[in-house]
Amino acid sequence: MLQPTPHSSLHSNGHVTSSPPPTTRDAILDAAGTLLGRFGYHKTTMDDLAREAGIARRTLYLHFRSKDDIFLERIDRVVARLLEELRAIATSALPADERLKRMLMTRVMFRFDTVRGYTQCLDEIFQSLRQPYLQRREGYFTAEAAVFARVLEDGVANGDLVASDIQETARALITATSALMPYALSPKELGSRREVERITGRIADLAVAGLRKPGTRSGI
Repeated sequence: MLQPTPHSSLHSNGHVTSSPPPTTRDAILDAAGTLLGRFGYHKTTMDDLAREAGIARRTLYLHFRSKDDIFLERIDRVVARLLEELRAIATSALPADERLKRMLMTRVMFRFDTVRGYTQCLDEIFQSLRQPYLQRREGYFTAEAAVFARVLEDGVANGDLVASDIQETARALITATSALMPYALSPKELGSRREVERITGRIADLAVAGLRKPGTRSGI
């Protein structure tokens, strides 16, 4: 039997709240991920989703109005879980520069690993959901930038980092690694985790190096 798991919801203001979800809702989102790898986005139907989740079709419609809503909320859930990972790193005892590098690596590789089972249908997803996804994406990036800003504040306060505008710098770190998001990569690039990780590490090194106060020792 499915057990309740903590559920996070991302709001348009960039804030995330947690509450216990209906287990059926999570089962539907899990089914969506499975079916993406099996059928792709276009060929997956509401009947398929209900069958995979082990529920009646009418029950599916009690939770979601459409297939688009299901897949958009699945993306929301991925980002909510990513934010939990970023916050765990941000509040760790590591030096600020090392926290920033690990967070930059995580924001790219977490997403990359999430879509590895259905990389071939990413184009289908983003073609179908482009406009609503782009509207949500600003909220995702705002929430991530807020976590980075807190680490930058720590580093500046400790005298280890230099950032004249913390909010702008946090957003720049998000922008610097967004070119490595799954939707921006080619099928060939999506097939090479090691190469994506290498490039992400290089960008993270360069970005963090530019923030270190001259004369401070690298924590990386």
